[in-house]
Amino acid sequence: MKEEVREIIERHGISPDATVREAMRRINELSGESMTLFAIQDDKIKGSITDGDIRRALIEGGELSDKVSSVMNRKFLSANSSKDLSLKMAEGRKKHIELLPVIEDGHLKDIIDLKITHACLPLEAVLMAGGRGERLRPLTDDLPKPLLPVAGKPIIDYNVEELEACGIKKIHVTVNYLGEMIRDHFTKRDGRARINCVTEPMRLGTFGSLAYVEGISTEDIIVMNSDLLSVVDFEGMYLHHKKTSADFTIAAVPYSVSIPFAIMRMQGQRVKALEEKPTYNYFANGGVYIMKSELVGKIKKGEYLDAPDFIMNLIEENRNVGSFHIEGTWVDIGSPDDYRLANELASR
Repeated sequence: MKEEVREIIERHGISPDATVREAMRRINELSGESMTLFAIQDDKIKGSITDGDIRRALIEGGELSDKVSSVMNRKFLSANSSKDLSLKMAEGRKKHIELLPVIEDGHLKDIIDLKITHACLPLEAVLMAGGRGERLRPLTDDLPKPLLPVAGKPIIDYNVEELEACGIKKIHVTVNYLGEMIRDHFTKRDGRARINCVTEPMRLGTFGSLAYVEGISTEDIIVMNSDLLSVVDFEGMYLHHKKTSADFTIAAVPYSVSIPFAIMRMQGQRVKALEEKPTYNYFANGGVYIMKSELVGKIKKGEYLDAPDFIMNLIEENRNVGSFHIEGTWVDIGSPDDYRLANELASR
């Protein structure tokens, strides 16, 4: 059983043979948390207990000395396989349930806190954190860009926390410039995902470092820049990626260009038309990708490779390269103006 599950059981588990009085005391200690207990015996959940369950039992004549087994809800919501996990999570939120146990072969395997976990995606992630952040100097002279504070928190932590909220348990972070500082940051950070820092031996472009990421165990992976401040629907992007049978899916950011002049439509030297102050709408590469993990094998160690070149190679091979549109906040923190904007947005 995972260590984090054991910690939840220590806080929220109780014996079915404990008294109702003991259950009330334990629930009272959970003030500010999910105020739910689970009656657990031999790694099996027998029922759930809330204040409401105890109150109803006492109204019907129950005693504080009764056993928990007499008041527990035996028809508690649980997920019993990875196939129905997303549906069960949605059902739990609809019913305002905060803790969702995952049961396999009758035994407790996990407990999901629905307040902090948005989804449970079967993905590992790679955060690219090796850049020098030259346009942000002197801020990045002694601090790698992923660790620059945005509203008091390092940029990279926003992305790690969002990935953790989607149930991602393993995150690879590729590092180069001042990489030891990033390694040290994650040795001190207490989070739900396991962080694996991978050293990029030289500057290899945005995708070249992927060749050094080993031990990927999922069919698909998220790959993203670590210096983004964005709101990405990772669950929606993943479902779209699978629904379209894509090999590679790019997060697409709406981008508009307004021309403050009348544009002439020309044929040779002749003016055929005037278009007054037009606006052109495009989709830009958002620096967030979901790709089949097998594609990592196409990248050679020591090869300099940027994301656009890798994507163009896939397109030329007639691979299925798709897009998923981002709605809402997206800031690529590459310049002092971007950094100021990111701080303003995060402060709100």
